[in-house]
Amino acid sequence: MDIPAPAPDLASLPAASRRWPSRLPRVLLAVIPLLVLAVTPRPTGSAETLARERGLTIPRADAPSAVPSAAPRVWRVESTENIEVYSNGLRVDRTFLVNNRPRAEFPVFPLTGGPTPVTTRSTPVGIVYHTSESLLAPFDEQDNRRLRQLGRNLLEVVRDERAYHYVIDRFGRVFAVVADTDAANHAGHSVWADADGVYVNLNDSFLAISFEGQTGAPDEITPAQIASAKVLTEMLRSRYSIPADNCVTHAQVSVNPSNMRIGDHTDWGDRFPFAAVGLPDNYAMPLASIYVFGFDYDTPFLERTNGWKGLYAAVDQVERQAALQHLSVPRFRAMLRHRYKEIAAEIKEEQETEGETP
Repeated sequence: MDIPAPAPDLASLPAASRRWPSRLPRVLLAVIPLLVLAVTPRPTGSAETLARERGLTIPRADAPSAVPSAAPRVWRVESTENIEVYSNGLRVDRTFLVNNRPRAEFPVFPLTGGPTPVTTRSTPVGIVYHTSESLLAPFDEQDNRRLRQLGRNLLEVVRDERAYHYVIDRFGRVFAVVADTDAANHAGHSVWADADGVYVNLNDSFLAISFEGQTGAPDEITPAQIASAKVLTEMLRSRYSIPADNCVTHAQVSVNPSNMRIGDHTDWGDRFPFAAVGLPDNYAMPLASIYVFGFDYDTPFLERTNGWKGLYAAVDQVERQAALQHLSVPRFRAMLRHRYKEIAAEIKEEQETEGETP
């Protein structure tokens, strides 16, 4: 059972207006003991510094020396109406490309504090990897016709639903579906964080890459798909300066606000080939949904994910923060959850004001 947050701490939060930019100056006036950081104009990275002053850290994933932290420079070599070719060998088929709603200017929230963002951004800050969970045929030459038909069926569905920015089919072919300039309907209720702050509901802030595949299938994904994911990830990281730590799976970011548990979707709950895609093991990243907003998890989730290192790191952070503030863990978690609900309500109100579908 959730314990309501104490009223005196929350009453002094700044009043929310209807548009993110108009709320930003009010951050300078917010001084809330124990809960809210006094936020002032800050140099890049100071959000992490302020968080550390309150005992909150953002452990980075353990990156083997063979995995560089920066993506190589990738540029577009040539482009036609339906094909783009890039300097790292990536070839993108644009046959199914469609527009959705333009990407909205999305808020970035402080790691601690009220529902007021510290800034807004309009370009992608990360990548979420998905699996299509669609019908598969055996990956064998004799099933080639069936494989091609299933791949086309998937692309038509994704196009109609505006579900992902990119799809990698069983043969490793990369298809652009929703334009990079637009939001895709891929993440729903979701949370992630980096040194700049917290991102809530990632449709606008993160790009979506889906592998045509099915969790637990004998040929879950193919080597060709992994090779294509690597060059596609390199291109997107180069184009948008995306940090390696912000390249994560759907299972890592998905949340269910109705029961305040993580993992509402569990695609790529384990075995994502981070190293082969040129990334550190981001399963070691602590989950912001837990240490920022107090979400929990259940035994079935542990069974589906084999228990990530980052899961336990996030729980440790909650316990440490509660101890620093001389609060019980249940009470501290309830305070974090109250903050999430305030932010989610603000985002919903903003979407309704803009005429978007929440």
